[in-house]
Amino acid sequence: MRLRPSSCRPRSASPTRYWVRLACLFWGLVSRPPRQPGVLSWPMHEALFPVPGGWVSSRDLRSCSRCCRSILSVMRCATFSTYENQPRPDKKMTDLALDRTDIATLHNSLADGSVSSAELTGDYLSRIKKYDSALSAVLHLNPEAEDIARQRDEERANGKPLGPLHGIPVMVKDNLDTRDSQPTTAGSLALAEHFAAKDSEVVQKLRGAGAVLLGKTNLSEWANFRSTRSASGWSSLGGQTRNPYALDRTPGGSSSGSAVAVAAGFCAAAIGTETDGSIVGPAAMNGVVGIKPTVGLVSRSGIIPISSSQDTAGPIARSVADAAFLLAAIADTDTTGPVTVQDKKPVAVDYPAYLKADGLANTRIGACRLFAEDQASIRGVFEDSLTALREAGAQVIEELALPSLVSVREHELVVMATEFRQGLNDYLATAQAASVRSLSDLITFNRNNTERVMPYFAQELLERSASAPSISDSIYLTARRESLRLTASEGIDRALSEHRLDAIVVPTTSTPWVIDWVNGDNRSGSSAYLAAVPGYPSITVPAGYVHGLPVGISFIAGPWQEPLLIRLAHAFESVTKVRQPPGFKGSIEN
Repeated sequence: MRLRPSSCRPRSASPTRYWVRLACLFWGLVSRPPRQPGVLSWPMHEALFPVPGGWVSSRDLRSCSRCCRSILSVMRCATFSTYENQPRPDKKMTDLALDRTDIATLHNSLADGSVSSAELTGDYLSRIKKYDSALSAVLHLNPEAEDIARQRDEERANGKPLGPLHGIPVMVKDNLDTRDSQPTTAGSLALAEHFAAKDSEVVQKLRGAGAVLLGKTNLSEWANFRSTRSASGWSSLGGQTRNPYALDRTPGGSSSGSAVAVAAGFCAAAIGTETDGSIVGPAAMNGVVGIKPTVGLVSRSGIIPISSSQDTAGPIARSVADAAFLLAAIADTDTTGPVTVQDKKPVAVDYPAYLKADGLANTRIGACRLFAEDQASIRGVFEDSLTALREAGAQVIEELALPSLVSVREHELVVMATEFRQGLNDYLATAQAASVRSLSDLITFNRNNTERVMPYFAQELLERSASAPSISDSIYLTARRESLRLTASEGIDRALSEHRLDAIVVPTTSTPWVIDWVNGDNRSGSSAYLAAVPGYPSITVPAGYVHGLPVGISFIAGPWQEPLLIRLAHAFESVTKVRQPPGFKGSIEN
């Protein structure tokens, strides 16, 4: 089942504005090609604006037929009461407080019988059906979810040994294969009918842990590796995912739907994927926790790839503890699999055991402000965070010298373009149900379906990848070597060694910007590349708010240091306690 958002209207809008918007809608219906914003098969809030973010001209409005205007005049009278009776996302939840309840509480409620997994799953599904019309976070609902939940209840009743995720509803990003009635699409129309032959290893582990797979989340199409002018959270299949703190703001990407679903209380936790910033970025922008594991800690088998050097799946959750439970479930303890960092891969680790409230005591944390130097609002939150670290017992060493994004980005793009072509071709070659079987097929499909696939931005990253050098070419090898030198040996490794640091703390990303389908993302800063390029772990945790918009900070350390990062982030979370559930505001003035 696929959710189709219907309507999300600010209650304060005037009757005149409603009439004009309805006129814009009908103008779009008679003048726009199928599945473009402006038709009913898309979210209503997109259909209201045939030009993204704008209004039609008075000339366009006058071009509506007299008959159409007569129909509108009747419809507007009936419409107001309909919108007023719609459930409002910003009303206080009085049932299970699903937007703030943690996994441990849910587990205990299941254990003492105060709620069943079937009831819990039903509550999440009801919340999704009420509120996802405003957010477009969910791409597919699993029609088998309630049956799975009842099976979990039977297992509990029969005394089966149970872990912390047993009976807990979770969601996964729609670039992870699932062997069920849900397709795996990467948000692309080209894969709309692609049903995987088997589960990805991450999904296998979730099922093995007893989790209830509730559905799959929307994402930036092709995990944001399609265009340099893309809008994060938009896909040709799922439309635009929106930030629950302000519906006109970006959710970040590319794990947009996973972060929004967690923040909005659509699931207990979710799985995202990251090549560079796609877990930690949207997690920070939606006021939740995201762990980007060391590359190789979590299996990539059955995940639509971008970069074999940088890709990883990881947890997104409302607390560090919840993220630790999820990481423990999906971590791959098979030490024979390929990894891309040199250090020895650890065996099974009990990540929740590192949840220590005093975990910052007697630690040395290096601080680097990066882009926050030029953003006063972010800098203020970051300075408050450094104060909290000191008060929790950490010694903070400031003014670290770390590489800029500008110095790294072009090398990284060469690496990703080269690895994407090989990885995607390998994936599609074995995807028997896919309508495209190679990167070349995909590019051709998009060109043949421009109006539906590329209404706002093109596919220059796909085209660049098609002509990228091979992995044996000196251009690729030099780019990979330089990117590692800048971020690892002369970056994180040097900083940790020279200053005898346990970890590094940085602002995660800028505050969410206004969604812009014309110009694309208005990024003004990110630190994700520091850990993403060398394949090192990082964790983002809520640190504060600017004009009601979430701000996160990230802890970064060397490879396989997830236990340390969980300890530090949990201690920071324990002393700050800043997270507040989203309010579903229409916009934020700043």
